[in-house]
Amino acid sequence: MDEEQYNAAVKDEALRGLPSVDALLTAMDGLPHAVAVDAARAVLDRARAGVRAGSAVPPLEELKSEALTVAEGALAPSLVRVVNASGVVLQTNLGRAPLSERALRALREAGRGYTNLEFDLTRGERGSRHEHVRGLLARTTGAEDGLVVNNNAAALFMVLTVFASGREVVVSRGQAVEIGGGFRIPDVLRESGARLVEVGTTNRTYVRDYAAAIGTETAALLRVHRSNFRVTGFVTEPSVGELGALAHERGVLLVDDLGSGCLVATERFGLEHEPTVQESVAAGASLALFSGDKLLGGPQCGAIVGRADLVARLRAHPLARALRVDKLTIAALTATLLAYAEGHEAEEVPVWRMLAAPLPGVRRRARRWAQAAGDRGGLVRALTMVGGGSLPGSGVPTWCATIVPRGGAEAAARLLREAAPPIVGRVERGRVLLDPRTVEPRDDGLVAAAVRAMTESNGER
Repeated sequence: MDEEQYNAAVKDEALRGLPSVDALLTAMDGLPHAVAVDAARAVLDRARAGVRAGSAVPPLEELKSEALTVAEGALAPSLVRVVNASGVVLQTNLGRAPLSERALRALREAGRGYTNLEFDLTRGERGSRHEHVRGLLARTTGAEDGLVVNNNAAALFMVLTVFASGREVVVSRGQAVEIGGGFRIPDVLRESGARLVEVGTTNRTYVRDYAAAIGTETAALLRVHRSNFRVTGFVTEPSVGELGALAHERGVLLVDDLGSGCLVATERFGLEHEPTVQESVAAGASLALFSGDKLLGGPQCGAIVGRADLVARLRAHPLARALRVDKLTIAALTATLLAYAEGHEAEEVPVWRMLAAPLPGVRRRARRWAQAAGDRGGLVRALTMVGGGSLPGSGVPTWCATIVPRGGAEAAARLLREAAPPIVGRVERGRVLLDPRTVEPRDDGLVAAAVRAMTESNGER
């Protein structure tokens, strides 16, 4: 027997020392059998690979423990609550806008039993789910009517499909943009069946450019708010009012894709002006489209508001069923819109409450977190960014706790993400920054405990 054959024989002998699947199942009593078997097989496969690479056979108890961990992980939900200390209010990767307490109560009430989602209680017959929010959408935006679909991309696709399929839509070259997730305006137009007609240049487009492009095949002018980037300097573009007047004069629609869904004057919160839905409607937009989970502060959805005859056509189209929202979205959106209708959005809607939090209180909270890090903690002034494709580059002053860990900022940030619940901060210049403005005060103790545990695990105390 040569050396190669001898080594192969040794490995075969070692492999025979691995336990059976049944031997590992004893550690997973009470778990679903199929899940336990899959976990045992996965652990044994890894152990075999290790033995073939020259490692020793792991002890039976170690394999059992590993199999139990794998099985429990398979049964744990992957979607979990996190504490957003990143300093970005509308953090898209973290689910954008947190919901108000009123919206959460409405979710629970709608989800715990049956509702009159599509039942008219007065007449005792089938009703329409669209009726629950249309009045509130009209009241809060100044529009004649409103419709809700599952997100703003769907809203744009639906409007183009219904009103512009096979016809032309005029868009400024500076607004034929790509936003989050590879969502490109030209692609949406093409998929809807509409034909894109670009006018003007990247930085300068005039009303006369739109006017010259309108012909017998033109269905609409499309204005797209560049909500996640800026073009500054030598820049010109028509106002919504100018485009609305042109569209009315020439008998075409003006569709205004606002994106962020702002219903308040952002200047109240120390931010630059963000175009509001009310401004768009008042300026003559035939239809205005916006998201529910951005500056509106509600659940993910897309709202379409505007002329009653146009919204009625949308509501009757088959896409209205394909893109409809469920009872939970309707409940949360209704509760959110009620806060605006009553004038309580600054106190109720977390997005605005976070941005309005007084700076001295934010500093005190940041200091407590910094103290939890011992001599590795500090304070720094920064900006809380709005995020979520809204108000690019715009933020409000804040104070952040800083941690300069010996083991490296990336490793420390990972440890914070492994806390229960995970704490998500940001890393800048070798430091971990934690911004209290995007954290509910009730979670302050969780952040401090996670910071303390992280510094202790790194041996920094």
